[in-house]
Amino acid sequence: MEMDPAAITTPKIKTENLNFFYGGFHALKNINLNVHEMQVTALIGPSGCGKSTLIRLFNRMSDMTPKTRAEGKIMFEGGNIFDAKTDLVKLRRNIGMVFQKPNPFPKTIFQNISYGPEIQGCKDKDFIYHRVEESLKKAALWDDVKTRLHSSALGMSGGQQQRLCIARALAVEPKVILFDEPCASLDPISTAKIEELILELKKNYTILIVTHNMQQASRVSDYTAFMYLGNLIEFGQTDRVFTVPKDKKTEEYLSGVFG
Repeated sequence: MEMDPAAITTPKIKTENLNFFYGGFHALKNINLNVHEMQVTALIGPSGCGKSTLIRLFNRMSDMTPKTRAEGKIMFEGGNIFDAKTDLVKLRRNIGMVFQKPNPFPKTIFQNISYGPEIQGCKDKDFIYHRVEESLKKAALWDDVKTRLHSSALGMSGGQQQRLCIARALAVEPKVILFDEPCASLDPISTAKIEELILELKKNYTILIVTHNMQQASRVSDYTAFMYLGNLIEFGQTDRVFTVPKDKKTEEYLSGVFG
């Protein structure tokens, strides 16, 4: 697999010969990928190609699935996250995740956001309030909910719930945000708001997004990685990948020959 020369820089996260197995099934095969700092990297490819498996490895969510194993390295801030000494709580604070389906806690809007700082031991009520407000503003949700912070989060619309989940991730001050098909269950208006938010967030965060929506990938990402049958087929700057793909499989996928 070739990389664009511009893509060969010091990355925020780097995989080195990464393999992953579900029991005897070889799900990811020798993945070498650079995730660039304060850029949006999109993972695209047909269902079952390994996109969600890969993104869940970056903060070791995969540990929760039995009979799995990883080989190779994922380098983050100078260390391999698979090392035994890795502090998983700290790792998941630094590398937050937003899932396909909004999953707010059955608590108030305020409690959803304050939860992270509180479990980290923060007891300063003023600090927590300001962190909640700041996180909701970053998620472009503050104006919608500032008068009902103590109402149930479950009463929000789907798009609002997804932005709440983003705010909840931001409240613990991550360095990287993983989005696993964050707009899959949303209507077009809510999807547009999430895309606008991602473009704003990349000013301060490194972002990796899994998406089946080619138009979405082209709109929001700086880099695109195309995966197929557990292999990383092509990786480069999005404009180049979408207009002049180097691999025939990439070209066929983008043109709708398969998907």
